[in-house]
Amino acid sequence: MNIATTIACFGFAGLSAFLWQRQRRARREAYIRDFILPHGLFDKLRARHPQLSLKDCQLVAQGLRQFFLAHLKSGRKYVSMPSQVADDLWHEFILYTRNYDQFCRRAFGRFLHHTPAAVLSPGQQGNAGIRRTWFHACHEENINPHKPARLPLLFALDGKLDIPNGFTYVPDCSGFQRKDDGGAAPYCGADLGSVSSGCGGGADISGCGGSDGGGDGGGGDGGSCGGGGCGGD
Repeated sequence: MNIATTIACFGFAGLSAFLWQRQRRARREAYIRDFILPHGLFDKLRARHPQLSLKDCQLVAQGLRQFFLAHLKSGRKYVSMPSQVADDLWHEFILYTRNYDQFCRRAFGRFLHHTPAAVLSPGQQGNAGIRRTWFHACHEENINPHKPARLPLLFALDGKLDIPNGFTYVPDCSGFQRKDDGGAAPYCGADLGSVSSGCGGGADISGCGGSDGGGDGGGGDGGSCGGGGCGGD
């Protein structure tokens, strides 16, 4: 076998592997978007948050789906959950052990362990995780993560639904009074997309983007309600 043939064979093998990974990721993304949550899950969420309507629960499910998509699109790297109410729904989903295990294996190829809701903090891994979630949630809704005009759903949920002890975000704190009426400080989305985060333009902050072929385990759920509906009622 001459050198040209050898190079061609390696090139074909590499291209085939790339296309296979791309198709696998597309299948996983479609599965996350179309997945119907187990029956009765919204009742569990309402037991924690009685004020939520069915429409509210569907919004929470949409936010959770956005989080799952962030985990997939980051290359299955560590992502942090920015919403308390979406985190509560995630926790209830995990208690449906068989359903959750099957979902994870089809969506990610492995089990996705739960990590508590988090915000930007001095912890390096947590910061990388919350920035990845921000980056992919923004891109899901065609929002500029560096100069957001609005919040992606996952980051808006707690404030929108007035969740007790939830995490309230605003797109940009420029000229914004950082203390709300209750004395709590809202978090700034623009801080998560700052240039120093390294999350720009599809780059990897080790990483914001990436293939689903590797990376750290992590927590995350999210996405939009696909053709299968939000489910869970």
